[in-house]
Amino acid sequence: MNSGAVIILTILYMHGVAELKAETLIESTCRNTPNYQLCISILRASPHSGTADMAGLGLILVDAIKAKTEAALLAIDEVKQLHPELTQALEECRRTYNAVLKADIPEAVAGLKKGVPKFAESGMVDTAWEADICEGSFGSVAQPPLSGVNKDLHDLAEVAASVIRNLL
Repeated sequence: MNSGAVIILTILYMHGVAELKAETLIESTCRNTPNYQLCISILRASPHSGTADMAGLGLILVDAIKAKTEAALLAIDEVKQLHPELTQALEECRRTYNAVLKADIPEAVAGLKKGVPKFAESGMVDTAWEADICEGSFGSVAQPPLSGVNKDLHDLAEVAASVIRNLL
């Protein structure tokens, strides 16, 4: 075997070891969350998870929360057109989800990037709470139109907070 082939095999081996190590980190991290399947699906879907450390995994989850929150705000506009009688509840949801985008997510990102995970965890706990506030704003409505979005955001925020707790 020539030296070129040895180098290529070594690189392939090292790449495989790195992927296995990343996959092990993802799996062991997600096992300690309240929703293993959700955690695994979000982290495996990110091309950055293979090289991420624990803080990086937290950032991936925070990015997913940001995308979900932005989608929730768009859904509010759609629901408002279909159900104008729910305007007050939908405006409460808009307020809470704007708070997530303007305060909780930046707090989490800054906490993870600056090595202050307590602030990042606080932002994610607050995000879960904001989803609950949105859900509660519908009061006695039999099937609130944002229940699926609220549950998804709540669950994702709980997973993110759980992952970030590993850094405390």
